[in-house]
Amino acid sequence: MCGIGGKLYFDPARPVEREVLERMNVVQAHRGPDDAGIYCQGSVGLAHRRLCIIDLSPAGHQPMPNEDGTVWIVFNGEIYNFQDLRPDLLRRGHRFRSRTDTEVILHLYEEYGVDCLRFLRGMFALAIWDASRRQLFLARDRLGVKPLAYQCDAEAFRFASEVKAILQDPSVEVRPDPAGISQYLTYGVVPAPGSAFQGVRKLPPAHYLICRDGQVEVVRYWRLRRDRKRERPEAEWCQEILARLEEAVRLRLISDVPLGAFLSGGVDSSAVVAMMSHASRGAIKTFSIGFEEADYDELRYARLVAQRFGTDHHELVVRPDAAAILPRLAWHYDEPFGDSSAVPTYYVAQMTRQYVTVALNGDAGDENFGGYDRYVATRLATAFDHALAWPGADLFRRAIRMGLRVWPQRGRRRSPLSRGRRFLEGMTEPPERRYARWLCPFSDGQRGDLLSAEFRAAIGEDDPLEVLLAAYRESDAPDLVDATLGVDAALYLPDDLLVKVDIASMAHSLEARSPFLDHEFMEFAATIPSHLKVRGRAKKLILKRALAGLLPEEILRRPKMGFGVPIDHWLRHELRDLAHETLLGPRCLHRGYFRREVVQRLMDEHARGAAGWHEQLWTLLMLELWHRTYVDGDGELARQRRTCASLAAPVTG
Repeated sequence: MCGIGGKLYFDPARPVEREVLERMNVVQAHRGPDDAGIYCQGSVGLAHRRLCIIDLSPAGHQPMPNEDGTVWIVFNGEIYNFQDLRPDLLRRGHRFRSRTDTEVILHLYEEYGVDCLRFLRGMFALAIWDASRRQLFLARDRLGVKPLAYQCDAEAFRFASEVKAILQDPSVEVRPDPAGISQYLTYGVVPAPGSAFQGVRKLPPAHYLICRDGQVEVVRYWRLRRDRKRERPEAEWCQEILARLEEAVRLRLISDVPLGAFLSGGVDSSAVVAMMSHASRGAIKTFSIGFEEADYDELRYARLVAQRFGTDHHELVVRPDAAAILPRLAWHYDEPFGDSSAVPTYYVAQMTRQYVTVALNGDAGDENFGGYDRYVATRLATAFDHALAWPGADLFRRAIRMGLRVWPQRGRRRSPLSRGRRFLEGMTEPPERRYARWLCPFSDGQRGDLLSAEFRAAIGEDDPLEVLLAAYRESDAPDLVDATLGVDAALYLPDDLLVKVDIASMAHSLEARSPFLDHEFMEFAATIPSHLKVRGRAKKLILKRALAGLLPEEILRRPKMGFGVPIDHWLRHELRDLAHETLLGPRCLHRGYFRREVVQRLMDEHARGAAGWHEQLWTLLMLELWHRTYVDGDGELARQRRTCASLAAPVTG
C-alpha cells in the first residue's frame, strides 16, 4: 500500500516544480514510510511513497519505468493475481527487474493500453505517464477500495491518493465547495465525483481517466450486474459461497510481511478469520476493540471466535480522548466525514499496526448478503406498499405524518422506538426517497429547518438526493431489495465504509484487505436472489446457512451490533462542552450555513434526553472541525504547508 501523486503542465515547455512533488510525498509519508521516489522530467512529475508488502528489495522502488523509460507508473494497492499474469507477459518478450505486481501492471499497459484493467484482480489506484503519447492515464479499482483525487485548471492537472497532497501545491486555492457541503449534510459524506473543495474531484470507482492535450476524459470500465439471477438448491449456493470466499481469502494472504485480521465478533469478520485459520500454518493474529459501555462492546463475541480458531488474540478497551482524536480525524479524512465509526476503526488500526503490516477484514459482507436492518425494512415496506395500493392510501400516509409530529425523537438510533419511528417516516415517502430517510443523517424537513436562507440560496434548488435517486434509476436489479443492495455497493460502500477503513488504516501505515470485496466474489453474490439473503426479519440468510458448523452458533444467531461508538453518551457528557463551544461559537456561526436557534435546540434537546440528535450533532461537529483544519488558514493544512516546504528534501529517483 502506498501514496501516489503527480502534476502535469499542459504547456510542454513548462517544467514541473520538483518541490511540489517532494511536498506531496512528505504529507503522504504515513501511507508509505519505507521508501520515497520522484520522477520529474519536463512538464510532468510523479511522486510515490512506498509501504513495502511484496518484494521488499529496492527493485520495487517507484516511480517505476518500463525497459526504455518511455512509460512510468506510480501504483497504490495490491493485485492478487499478478503471479498468474506474469508468465504470459514473459512469453510476449517483456523483461522483469522485480517480483512486484507494479511491474506486471506496467507491462500489461504496454501490451494492452487502457484495456489492461480487465486483467487486474485486486484493489488499486494508479497513474501511468506515457511519454510517447504525452498522455497521463489514471485508474481506480472496481469497488473503490483505494482513493484517487484530482484537480484540473487551465494550466495543469494534479492528482494524489489524498486531497491534502494536492493542496501542497501553492497554486491551488483552498476554498469550500457549497455543493459538496450540501451533499455532506445530506449523506454524511461527500459522494464521488464531488468534493468538499472547489475544483477538486474524486475519480469514481470502476473508472479511468485520460489527460491529454489539456483535455480530461473520464470513462467507466466495469459495472456490477444484478440482472443475472440464478435458481438452484440452497445447498449448492452454500457450497459455492464457501469455495469462493476461501479463494478470496487465500489470495489475500500473499505477503512478504506479517499479517493478521480485524475481528469484531460479527459474522463477516469471523468468517474471514475461519478461512484464514484453515489456510495458514500457524496461529493467525486477531485484533478487537471494545468500549466500557456494554451496549457497544463486542469483545465477548470476538473471544468466542478467537478461541474456536486458536488465534493469537489482542484486545483494546477504548477510552477515547476527544481532544486528541477529533483533530486527527479531521486532518486524516481530508473532507468532512460524518461516520462516527471512524473512531473505533482508527483505534483498532493503531493497535493492529504494532504487530502486523497487513490486516484482513469483513467489509462488504453486509452489502453482498443483506446484513443491515434497512434491507429488512425495505422488504417490509414493499409489502406495505402493495397493501396500501388503494384510494385511501394517501389519507393513511397523512395520518402517519400527523402522528409523527407528536412522537418525540428520542433514544438511541438502534432502539426499537427509534427504529419504529424511522420506519413510519419512511412510509410517508416513495420507495427510493424512503431509503434516504433510513440512510441519511438529516431528513429533507430537518435539513430545510437547519440551513440558513443564505446557504440555501448558494446551493440552489437541486434535489440533494439526486445522487441516490440516480443510482436507483441505473439499477438493473429485479426487485427493490436487490436494487437497494446495489445502491449501497455504488454509494455507501465506496464513499463511506471504504473511505473510513482506508484512511484509518493508512494513517498508521497499515494495509487493509477485504475478501468480500473481491470483484469476482461480488459478481457471484449478485447472482443470488434477494429472497435468499433477506426473508422476513432474517438477514444474511444464505451466508449464515453456508457458515453453519464452521462458526459458533452464538455468532450466527447474535443480533447485529455494527461497529458503532457511544456518541449519544459522549455528546451528553465528555463532548458536551466541546460541541457547544464549537457549534455555537462565533467562528462556526459566521460561516452562515446554519440557523443558530436550530443548532441550539438540537443541543439542548439532546443534552436533557428529550431527543436523540447525536448523529446530526456529530455530522455538524465534523464539518466545523474540517473547516478549522483545512479552510480557515490557521489550521493543520496551513501548518503542514509550512512544514512540508521546509522538510521537502531531495529523494532518490
